[in-house]
Amino acid sequence: MRKVSLGFLAIGLLALISSISAQLEPYWWGNRNTIVHLFEWKWSDIAEECEDFLAPNGFAGVQVSPVAENVVVEGRPWWERYQPISYELETRSGSEEEFADMVRRCNDVGVRIYVDVLLNHMAADHFRTVEGTAGNLAEPGLKSFPAVPYSEEHFHKTCEIYDWNDRYQVQSCELVGLKDLDQSQEYVRDRLVEFLDHLVELGVAGFRVDAAKHMAATDLEIIYSRISDLNIDHGFPRNARPFIYQEVIDHGHETVSKYEYNNLGAVTEFSFSEEIGRAFRGQNQLKWLSTWGSDWGFLPSDSAFVFVDNHDNQRDGGYVLTYKDAKQYKMATAFALSYPFGITRVMSSFDFSDRDQAPPANADGSIKSPEFNSEGACINGWVCEHRWRQIYNMVGFKNAVRGNDLNDWWDNGDNQIAFCRGDSGFIAFNGNDYDLNQRLMTCLSPGVYCDVISGSKIDGSCTGKTVTVEQWGYADIYIGSYEFDGVLAIHKGSKL
Repeated sequence: MRKVSLGFLAIGLLALISSISAQLEPYWWGNRNTIVHLFEWKWSDIAEECEDFLAPNGFAGVQVSPVAENVVVEGRPWWERYQPISYELETRSGSEEEFADMVRRCNDVGVRIYVDVLLNHMAADHFRTVEGTAGNLAEPGLKSFPAVPYSEEHFHKTCEIYDWNDRYQVQSCELVGLKDLDQSQEYVRDRLVEFLDHLVELGVAGFRVDAAKHMAATDLEIIYSRISDLNIDHGFPRNARPFIYQEVIDHGHETVSKYEYNNLGAVTEFSFSEEIGRAFRGQNQLKWLSTWGSDWGFLPSDSAFVFVDNHDNQRDGGYVLTYKDAKQYKMATAFALSYPFGITRVMSSFDFSDRDQAPPANADGSIKSPEFNSEGACINGWVCEHRWRQIYNMVGFKNAVRGNDLNDWWDNGDNQIAFCRGDSGFIAFNGNDYDLNQRLMTCLSPGVYCDVISGSKIDGSCTGKTVTVEQWGYADIYIGSYEFDGVLAIHKGSKL
């Protein structure tokens, strides 16, 4: 009997390890390996963007805004999307039919869809009956959400979070007044799994789990394990598990730790965002980035979900870089896309001057479709960082060097750095107020290469700088201190 029990235990352990490993697999096409967050975009616009821009430029996937019906808030702030009142797929971004069409069209061109999902809570108390984007009514003050249905018994008792070092408060009280679901209840788990399964049926590849820190890891493990395998009709292999990345804010001194969750899926590494911002703002020398990664207290690379900024912390100030610090932001993003660490997401924002500001909207409150100028940049309130040449060309760089380790690091002992990625790519940064002018090893084969930061390789010629690599891989590298960009990057695909 003892041998049989140990055998079953071993099989169960192997199954658990296999499940964990599978939920770290994003199912990207080919060598693609970068996700973009098209924050607050409409489903129809995302479908077109997948076909017209993201697939041709090698993007791997899109994180979309929450898809569940949310409360309609006066002024339509972006955060109303994070206050669900049902699991019907009807939001300002479009209908369920439009969502399904978008997922299908993006999958058809090899761009995966990852949905921002709200499993922790329902809408906050608005002291009245509220109406949602699908027309359903709810009474959050009474914890009554009949369109699910949820009632008071399905929530934790009402309390506020006063002490962020108190695990009970963090995981059982209400985050900024949002009604806190009790995920230990089978009924609640069933409703959440039904919602996630419906999205899987429609072809999504995985989920960004909002406020994961506010739910017990043991409850999430059960919920994740019950989600259906990905839909093979959308090109996923059989037995493929959804890719999961979880929002856990942990600055290294939290009672609820990110290490409680990275055995369930990837975890958002907020320290990455803060430290890369500090470095490219000049608060830390770039030379120290030679040890970038887990030595900085980050999660292991295979479970660290990394970004320069996200939709929350770009509004919080501090060291985090945003599109408003354009040169430094592009440099930090180029580093994040060139250094072999983590699962990378780039941000695509709308312009804002107020933290609560709504996305670009028409007079009737409907979201505007992005408009583009002759160079493909957004012009009507959307920032679209992913359409900045310095960023989308670095997505191409990341694709070109995938699978290659970092080698031949160089620095000047201060804020000028350079390195190779195998024999496939070379990148240099100038963070000093004087020129970088050095003969450096590029690790590339001899020839003339287009710098993909200052321009692109188009029809066999360069629209920006060129770099001549000599017989042994060396080249003269120049980045002026007052150039528009503080980066130079070449790779095997940019060779003339």
